[in-house]
Amino acid sequence: MSFDLERMTKSKDALRERLALLPFAEKLRLLDALRGRALAIGHARTKPRAVTQEEPGSYAGQMRDE
Repeated sequence: MSFDLERMTKSKDALRERLALLPFAEKLRLLDALRGRALAIGHARTKPRAVTQEEPGSYAGQMRDE
């Protein structure tokens, strides 16, 4: 794989130009698609956590043995 910086710059500029020329509604559709991808990636990256819950004991009225 070669890194031709000039070619990459031209490609990015062309993409930006194409995106700038899109109608606003199409830009919103692209934004929705990107948001959906970001959510999917975020959900895939979160690890399920083991949660332990304990009910608090009732200590009212209990005396320690001395």
